[in-house]
Order: sequence, then structure tokens, then C-alpha cells
Amino acid sequence: MRRLLWILAALSLLAAPVSAFAKDKDKDKEEDKNPINSGNFGALKWRLVGPAVTSGRIADFAVNPADHAEYYVAVCSGGVWKTVNAGTTYDPVFDGQTSYSIGCVTMDPRDSDVVWVGTGENNSQRSVSYGDGVYKTVDGGKSWKKMGLENSEHIGMIVVDPRDSDVVYVAAQGPLWNAGGDRGLYKSTDGGATWERVLHISDDTGVSEVHLDPRDPDVLYAVSYQRRRHVWVLLNGGPESGVHKSTDGGKTWREINKGLPGVDKGRIGMDIAPSDPDRLYAIVEAAQGKGGFFRSDDMGETWNKASDYVSGSPQYYQEITVDPVNPDRIWSASTFLAKSDDGGATWSNASTRSKHVDDHAVWIDPGKTDHLLVGCDGGIYETWDDAENWEFKPNLPVTQFYKVHVDYDAPFYTVYGGTQDNNSLGTKVRNTTNHGIRNSDWYITVGGDGYETQVDPTDPDIVYSQWQYGGLVRYDRKTGETIDIQPQPKWGDPAYRFNWNTPLLISPHDPHRLYYGGQILVQSDDMGMSWREISGDLSRNLDRNKLEVMGKLWSVDAVAKNTSTSFYGALIAIDESVLREGLIYTGTDDGVFACTKDGGATWTRTETFKGVPEMSYIGDVTADRFVEGRVYACFDNHKKGDYKPYVMRSDDHGKSWQSIAGDLPERGNAHVIKQDHINPDLLFCGTEFGAFFTLDGGKRWVKLGAGLPPIAVRDLDIQRRENDLAVGTFGRGIYILDDYTPLRHATAEMFETEQAVMFPVKDAWMFHESSPFGGRKKGSQGDSFYVADNPPVGAVFTFWMKEGFESRTDKRRAAEKKKFEAAEPVYYPSWDELRAEDREHEPAVVFMVRDESGRIVRRIAGPNASGMHRVVWDMCDATLRPAGTTPSDDGGPMAPPGTYSVQAYSVIDGEVAALTDAQSFELKPLYSTRLTATDRGELAAFHRATAELQRAVSGTGRVVNETQERLDHLRAALFNTTEADPVQLAKLNELETRLKDIVLVLHGDNTIARRSEPTPPSLSSSLGSVAWGGWDTAQGPTGTHRETYRLVSEQFPPLLKQLRELVETDLVEFENGLEAMGAPWTPGRIPVWKAE
Repeated sequence: MRRLLWILAALSLLAAPVSAFAKDKDKDKEEDKNPINSGNFGALKWRLVGPAVTSGRIADFAVNPADHAEYYVAVCSGGVWKTVNAGTTYDPVFDGQTSYSIGCVTMDPRDSDVVWVGTGENNSQRSVSYGDGVYKTVDGGKSWKKMGLENSEHIGMIVVDPRDSDVVYVAAQGPLWNAGGDRGLYKSTDGGATWERVLHISDDTGVSEVHLDPRDPDVLYAVSYQRRRHVWVLLNGGPESGVHKSTDGGKTWREINKGLPGVDKGRIGMDIAPSDPDRLYAIVEAAQGKGGFFRSDDMGETWNKASDYVSGSPQYYQEITVDPVNPDRIWSASTFLAKSDDGGATWSNASTRSKHVDDHAVWIDPGKTDHLLVGCDGGIYETWDDAENWEFKPNLPVTQFYKVHVDYDAPFYTVYGGTQDNNSLGTKVRNTTNHGIRNSDWYITVGGDGYETQVDPTDPDIVYSQWQYGGLVRYDRKTGETIDIQPQPKWGDPAYRFNWNTPLLISPHDPHRLYYGGQILVQSDDMGMSWREISGDLSRNLDRNKLEVMGKLWSVDAVAKNTSTSFYGALIAIDESVLREGLIYTGTDDGVFACTKDGGATWTRTETFKGVPEMSYIGDVTADRFVEGRVYACFDNHKKGDYKPYVMRSDDHGKSWQSIAGDLPERGNAHVIKQDHINPDLLFCGTEFGAFFTLDGGKRWVKLGAGLPPIAVRDLDIQRRENDLAVGTFGRGIYILDDYTPLRHATAEMFETEQAVMFPVKDAWMFHESSPFGGRKKGSQGDSFYVADNPPVGAVFTFWMKEGFESRTDKRRAAEKKKFEAAEPVYYPSWDELRAEDREHEPAVVFMVRDESGRIVRRIAGPNASGMHRVVWDMCDATLRPAGTTPSDDGGPMAPPGTYSVQAYSVIDGEVAALTDAQSFELKPLYSTRLTATDRGELAAFHRATAELQRAVSGTGRVVNETQERLDHLRAALFNTTEADPVQLAKLNELETRLKDIVLVLHGDNTIARRSEPTPPSLSSSLGSVAWGGWDTAQGPTGTHRETYRLVSEQFPPLLKQLRELVETDLVEFENGLEAMGAPWTPGRIPVWKAE
């Protein structure tokens, strides 16, 4: 009965807010009748580990002209972010939308709360994603509305007429991979409700820029851009690229290309000099090397070539920004930010001494033009001295990862990834600080564009890392040294065709064996010291220059033909079966699947796949871990404008295939598939718009979306020891799903038949977090200091419940709602029924943690709500904590290592009932040093004894305070009692003096303390130094702690005896005397009253 009362008392304090939270959570459940749905797995939340040390590619800025500390950042593949404090902090404001790829962001010049976003990156790089139109916010990014042009896929620029906010122009580049779509220049005169295409060149040519004359916004300049990219090719121009002009708000147009190159032109960047709008500049890519930088002084009617300067790769850069004050100064975004001070005649590069290269966006402060914001592949940089020195914004985690890999280091593993232009790098997925994962926790293994990392499973210090086009090094983590181990063809043999994304694999059968692939698969048996070929050409070996683009074959002189494009006909994916050594599968960029069962001696090839478009890129192959002949593959045809996910399975070593794409969303090409190592039907798939899992081998897929923004999941890896899932996203860093084991145990039958389930509990590491920066999280490092969360310290309980328990009030209101909806009368309940509602404690769920002996060491208020939840026990034993007057969840000394169990119970109307079976788990010490207590049980016993003494001492302090309050009331009552005499006052003074003498010993001498002089220790302060001094450590008590405990335990009993005599005898006797005199009532006594 005492246990039940304790639970009820605790839950009245702890469970009520949880219950309120639970009701809100229930509203968010998916309307899905199949119990295998995202709503039932909402507790499995992704955890971002970063990085922000490298950040990622920036497309555009929109800066508030009235407050430059407020601006929006368009991240090429990471959504839209906003700062209101000049970059001290950034917040993602676009994550609720259906696109993450961003081309541009524009602020309404008349209203800074109105912002337009064009989705779909406006570059033509090989890795760009696609958007779904134009979005608008009217409340500063709090909410967004899609405004149309869903098939534009890539928006180059949006401009709002400064005279009328309803007039908006959108330069739509259109699809990169195919013809058609929403392509050209669009105009709205009703704030985006409707659109008119006012400039259409063709189905192959869009508009990349639009500019309005600041003196007369009806004068428009538009840049047309003909382009096409496929897996094998880039054509970055054609006869339809050029500059166009309208003088009537877009009603009519004419070309203004006089003086520009007469050959096919590629991407053109343009700008108007704000201080001299007659002057226009254009940076022009053209065939036959005839491009350059051009200037017009007559509003584009004629152009003169100022220099041969063009950006480093026009398909990727080619945007210019004219200084708002000086018409002769132009900035060019390029590999190296370039500047001209003479109208484009000569150019010099800005300092990159401490700055990333590859710039894409430039904003110039119109009031202080040596102040610039620059966005590049490495994030955001700000300069205040005309690009001489740079401040990096180290708090924007938008790195683009192509690949992710986990090692098996202990106790905490490392996650590695290869990034777009931000190196190959890694970090521990957690540390022992209370700050989290900092930028300084990341380290680079090799520079460039990173791809696959592989780590020796037997030695985590041996790391293999890549950079683009097949660069390969072996990295020694201990020394930081690298050695180049890239395989080379024999002298006189054809070059290896390494893809930008070259596949690398350590054999699961021999950690010294590596596989690496160009068009030929090569093998090393000595950690890359030497290589041998184990295949012929596994690709189709096609001549890509004989493949049609935009309906025809193109000349070798076509604009930028094949530049910034991977060599065609190369391996992309490799896997070796864990069941059979030498059973190897490969996939190529031109759609060839190959298999060898004998380590490369013989190969079989498959080039057609039922239901898959021919020559589709094979992005991933995965050998089944349970069935030898079974293999999975992801086919990707998005570079032909086909965004369907082609996820396939073969049960005969790749001879025949069937789709297991199931109900994956049709828009979102699949990148990667992995299989769980315990449950053969549990598969994970990364797509262009998120991560999915299936429990039935691919019939039904469920999105794992909790905590993960809409983003491309390019790769994923499973840490099998920890049962963690790591994903590399292309624009939002690396995420970890900690302990996904509940997915193995979840079934539709379980969700339909069980009331509640406690899933198996992972063993927990025991340690106390350190605080190297002081405080928690960011310490005192400022708000720009970036940290990613560690997982919680403690044992994590994963709990599912079919329905939350309703209170009487909840049930009545639900019944009344049904009657109201049915137009039936709703009557008042009886007073007894309402009284029962008022007196009811909220139904609650409580987790009871027991040690090996069955003793309860902790009760934790659980969530009273449907769905899956995670609750953390901090491993603290409630009996070891100095007790307050109310239940607490605030840490304390940890329980001893050992075996524990947890079980969920319901508490309804005073009845406690088991909801689930118990799940056992281990608490394991992480460290054991010279200072760690050798006997953790003895340490716990000392903590328990200290806590018991502290309970008594703390309780005594409360009694002292309550007694003083009683004496204060008695003094006031005595003053108002006419029958009292001086004897009673003297007695009261004597009682108060005795109490103050007790306080002197218990709490110290306040007379001395008030004079700022050293005060002898009191019982409570002495005991506090023992209780709190060992609060967060596994070290044993010191000799001082033990001696202090002994002294306090000797001195406390006489003091307690004095207090008992004062309170229970003398004070009661005094109060009874006043009661007999009819004194006013005072706290602590029950009035005596008799009827007259």
C-alpha cells in the first residue's frame, strides 16, 4: 500500500504534463489504417552529427535592405535558412516543404516579410537535384505556399517589380535532363496566383536570369540558356542561348546580341550597373574559345568585348555582381572569386588565404561596399575589408555527402563520409562531453571531392579514402599520414575510366583485400600496395559521342561538350557476398550488371532488366546476407528526366530481376539499399527525398522521417555492433538513427493485438559527462559555437502503446462529442459523476527499473499516449540520491554496474497493473582508471548511507523552518491574546533561543557570516560537501569524505534529540496553553471548539 501511495504522489507531480503532451502527439498521427506506418515509429528519430566545419554549397542571398543583420540563405541542396543576427545563428525555415534543392531566394523590396523561393539548383553540375516550382512566404518564413510552375525543376532568378509587389518575374531554366517542362520567362500580375509565359525560346532552352532597369522596371533583360546533361554528357550551350530585351514589361521581345560571339553560346551571366543603368555587363561562354567578358554602354544595343575572362566552369558559376556605387567594379563568382576595377578589362583574384573556393553568390553592402557576403561550396564567408580577410560562418550544417561509412572502433565508433568539394572526413558519433559533437571533433582524411571511405574492420586506424576520378589514399589515423595507392594500368594499356564516384570495397573475407573499379575491376591483397585486374571491361564500352543529345549528334566544338562530366562506361557499385568468398557483383553507369562466382575468373553480364529503362545508371548493388544467389540493386534514370525509384531484386545471381519498389513514392529516384543483418526482410533504402524501410522485403515501404528534413539520402551504412543506421545526406550532413532494433521486432500483428510493448533494451555505457568548456552545450562560447547532439547518457527504453488511457473527463467529452455530432441531446452528468472526475488522478504510465535482486531502483513517469516512445533512465539510483521533499529526476550517483530490468505499468484509479513484459539489460562501466572505485557496490553503499543521513539532515532543516514559522505566528497571536501575561512571552523567547541554537549547529553562524568573516562548517554544509562532492563521479569517497560523514553522524543525533524535545513536547505544551486562553489559531495546532 505504501508503494502505491508513493506512485500516486509521484505521478501527480510528474505525469500530468506528460499526459498533456501525449494528447498533442496523438493529433499528429498519420491517417493510415495499416499499422506499419510512420506514425507508429515516430520515436525512432534521426540525430544530426554535423558537420558545420565544412558547411556546403550556397546559391543565393536575400538581405533585408533596412536591416542587413536579417537575411535568407538559399542552400543549393539544403533548403532555405534565415538569420536575424548577421549569422550568429541560422534557422532552417523551409524544411516543411517538398523540395530541398534551391536555385534562388528573393525578398520583396516593399515588404521584407514577403520572400520568394525558386526551387531546383540553378547550376548544371552533375550532382544537382530538381525542384518543384516557386514558393512564397508572407510572414518572414514561418509558413510557405507553393505558387506554381511545378515542372520548372530549376529556377534561375526571381525579381519583384519595385513599384508593385504583385508583379513578379521568374526565370525558369527548366529541366536539365530532358526537354519541355515549365521553361522560359514567366510573369505574374497577381502575386503569383497565375502565371503567363512571356518569353519562350524552345523546349530545350530556358531563361536563367532576368533584370529590371531600376529607372524603368518595364525595361527587362533576359538571358536564355540552352543546355542538356545526361549521365554521359554535358552540352552547356547552343544556338538558342543569348540576351533578350523588352521595353513594355515583357509583352514583346527582341534579341540584343550585337557584338556578342556569333557562334553557339553557353551560359551567360549578366548585371546592370546600379549607379549607371545604361551600362550592362555580360560574361559569356561560347564555342571555339570565343567567350569573354562584354560591356554595353547603351542598354544592350551594342556590346564590346572587354577581356577574354570567363569563369572557371560556366555551367557551375558564371554569375556577376556590379558594385552598387562604382560602375567600373564587378565581382565574378568563380573557382576563385574575381574582381575587376576597370569595367572588366583586367581581373584579379580575391584572397583565399583562409577561405574555401568555388563561389556562387555575392552580396555587396550598398552603404559600405567593402563589406561582402559570399556563398561558396564551403558555406558562407563575410568580409569587411574588400575581400582581404574573411570570417567563416561555422554554424551552418549543410554539407553534401556522396558516401557514408562506419568503422568498428570501440567503445564509440567513427562515421566517415565523402563530400561534394569538402573533403573526406570523419568524427566519433558521440563523445563523453556534455557539449556534444563540435566542429573540432571532425578531421579530414583526404581533400577534394570525397567519395567512398572504407576502414579496416580489424584496425580502425587504417582508413582508405578517395577523391574524385579515382584518387585513393591509405590514411593512418594515428599519425595523420597518407600514402597514394591508386591502381595504375600496365604500360601501354588503355587508361582506367574512373568515375567521379569510384567504387571501393574491403572484402568481408579478408581485411587486407581491396576491390576498386574503373571499367575494369582490380584487386589488392596487400592493403593497396599492389593491384591486379580480375575482370575485363565490365561496361558497354560505348562511344558517348555517338549518342544523341537534344535529338541529334553534336560536334566536338559544341559548347563545353563532355566537360565537368564523368568518363562514361565505368563501375559505380561493388559488393561481395558475406556467404561466399569470390561471389562479387558490380554495376556500371551505363546499366550493366555483372557477377563472378570465382573471384573474377569468369563473369556473367546482364544488360536488360524488366521494368527498368535501358542503360539506367546502377547506383548500388548489395548482396543478400542470408541467401547466396540473392542480390539487390538500385537503378537510377533521373538523368533522363525519369525520377521513379527502380529498386530491384534477383534470386539467381542477377540473371532475372523483379521490382521491390513497392509503394515507394514515384517521384524520388533510389540511391542505395542495405539489408539488416538479423532480419532478412528488413531493408533500408535511401532516395532523393528521404530514407525508407520495409519489413516485408519490399512490398510496403515506410518513411523514417522523424528528425530528418526533406533531403536526398545518397548513402547509408549499418553499424552492426550497435544496430545503428548512418545516412549521408546530400546537403544536410550525416545523421544517425541510434539503435533501430525495434524495427526487427515490430509486426502488424503485434500492433493489432498487443496493448503495449517494451522492446529489447540495449546495454548502456556508464560514465559521467565532462564539461571542458564549462556549463552545458555551448558553454560560454557564444551562440555561433556549433555543437551536434550526443545521444542521451543512460539506458534507452523503447515503448509502444496502442492507445493512451483516458480520464473520466476525456471519456465523457468524447461521448458528448459523438452525441453532439449525431444531434442528440447532451445532458449534465450527475454531481457524483463530476465529483469523481474532479477527484480522479490522471491515468498514468510508469516504468519501474529493478536490479538483479528485484529491488526497485527507479520509477520513471512514462508517456500516456499511443504510438512509439523513447524514455531514458539516467542510470541513477533514486535510493542513492539525497532526498528532497518531492520526487526528482535530477541525476545523482549512478547505480552499480550489473543486470537490470524495466517494465511498464499503468496506474488507473489507484490500481497498478503490468502493461508489458520486463526487458533486461546491462549497465557497463565505460572507463576504469586508477581513480575509479574498485568496488562499485561499496561505493553505492556509501552513497546510500550518505543519502539517508542527508535525508534526515535536510528534513531536520525543513522542520526547523516550519517551527520558526509556528513561533512567528505564536508571537503575533500572543500579542492579540488579552489573557496572556509576561510569563508566556518569556517562555516563547526561550523556545526561540533554543531553536536558534539548533540552527547555529545545523546551518552555521549567520552572525559571523553576515560580517563577511570565515564561518566554521555546519552539519548541513559538511554533509553537503560529501553528498554533492561525489555526485558526478565513479571515483571512491576520499578519506575526508569518510571522516566528515563519521563526524556528522556522531554530532547529528544529539541535535535531533533537542529538536524533538522542543517541537514534540515543549512547543505543543505552549500551544495548548494558548489554546486554553482562546488565542487566535496558529499553524501546527487543531482548534478546540465546543458548542455553547
